[in-house]
Amino acid sequence: MTRRGIVAPQPISTPSELKRSVGGQRDLPDDLLRAAAQRLGILCLLCGAMWIAGVTLGHLAARFLYPTDPLWRRFDFTDGIALACVVISLVFYAYTRNSKQNPRAVLDLGLGYMVFTAFAVSVIFHAGSLPLPMMVMPEISWVGAVILIFAAIVPTTPGKMAIAALAAASMNPLNMAIAKVDGLWDFGPWNRVFLMHYPDYILVGAAVVISLVMTRLGQQVGKAREMGSYQLGELLGKGGMGEVYKATHRMLARPAAIKLIRPEMLGAVDDEAAKLAVARFRREAEAAANLRSPHTVELYDFGVTEDGTLYLVMEFLDGLDLETLVRKRGPLPPGRVIHVLRQVCISLEEAHAIGLVHRDIKPANIHVGTVGLRHDFVKVLDFGLVKEASKASLTESLATIPGQMALGTPAYMAPEMALGETVDGRADLYALGCVAYFLLTGQVVFEAENALQLIAKHLQSTVIPPSIRTGRHIPEPLEHVVMKCLAKRPQERPQSAAELAQMLDWIPTEGWTEDQARTWWANATTAELV
Repeated sequence: MTRRGIVAPQPISTPSELKRSVGGQRDLPDDLLRAAAQRLGILCLLCGAMWIAGVTLGHLAARFLYPTDPLWRRFDFTDGIALACVVISLVFYAYTRNSKQNPRAVLDLGLGYMVFTAFAVSVIFHAGSLPLPMMVMPEISWVGAVILIFAAIVPTTPGKMAIAALAAASMNPLNMAIAKVDGLWDFGPWNRVFLMHYPDYILVGAAVVISLVMTRLGQQVGKAREMGSYQLGELLGKGGMGEVYKATHRMLARPAAIKLIRPEMLGAVDDEAAKLAVARFRREAEAAANLRSPHTVELYDFGVTEDGTLYLVMEFLDGLDLETLVRKRGPLPPGRVIHVLRQVCISLEEAHAIGLVHRDIKPANIHVGTVGLRHDFVKVLDFGLVKEASKASLTESLATIPGQMALGTPAYMAPEMALGETVDGRADLYALGCVAYFLLTGQVVFEAENALQLIAKHLQSTVIPPSIRTGRHIPEPLEHVVMKCLAKRPQERPQSAAELAQMLDWIPTEGWTEDQARTWWANATTAELV
């Protein structure tokens, strides 16, 4: 279902997408490829450590087995190969750490690294052979172990794995033949080259099967992540109601953010409750999708996946939420607080006008960033689970679903909402007063050891004025507005978001200009924006 309730058309696959989906050739999601590239790097580091340990322990063993032979002290040909393997392993490890590298290219190079490792192991094994007739018995060599390890670590197509594994398994017969030609190993008839190492070729088949299984699993994950016309990417964050991923549209370049909400997060403890949760979710998401304020995050799409996961597709925002901003940079100047609050009022005014109550206004749900040429542009998030004011009571809300906890965040919850009474837009204004308090002081209005104690304080305790909680200067008119929003009784608060915005306009204080905002964002470091 799309905005206004129209059924979304089925996405049309491009020729390249069709090609990828035929014969199991569809590529894996980028985050899975990057995770595999990271694991490959760790494997390279481990290989380097094993080469060092192998050479060191080999020399120590030779010292104890042949104490009178000084050869154990010498740096020979095999030591040189091991040293080269250590260097190459460390270089490749560093290469995999570079986030700018294409993960698929890194994994393809990993197959080359596997063949090189097999070659080095084989050379070292056969370099110590003796020019004497020896009995040749079939065996699984270290090369076979290397092939299986890489098949489990490096996701690739079965065809690529078959070619790389065959090349790796052929290193033993190749070096065994070279040893015979050089007179290092007289093992009898030439057919013994393959007789000794055919078990490694059997492992090639096992590696191809492992690669096929790993690829299919990755493809299933990718398919499960498809939300309508969108493909999930990296995880952006987790919250009490679900997870948020960055996503891309399969036909457009426009990025998006997708929030996943499982029915159990809405208290759906059985099938009947799940159906109720999904039905309510659809109604509320459709209502939220009709909000048009520029300060409300745009909802592109919403729906339910085959496994019952609810999802919301929203615009992808550049910036950070107020919770993160204050935690990293401290309280905001009064002018900037007023600038932010007025924009939030514009968003809430539209929602309240059509009878919707947000019910979870808090710093983490208010985003500031850059939109076009505007800086410190506010977007109010999480309008996907708003409630109609006429139905937002304890008996008509999602709280009626068995096992469902009351929606909202205790530190920002209006008293009437905590009591389960019918609420309207003034509950959002109380929460916005709590947000203003946090922005000015860096502290929440009330602190307690648990949620119940916190709710009790919102019901009964007197609010300490923000100017007393902090040593910073807070204009008296601004403090008066904040305290008015925090009144226990809805009748004593501003009666609408428009009225609150007008009260903020009347406050005589140094404003927050576009030039100030542009300078702040220009000086903000990347670490502060993450």
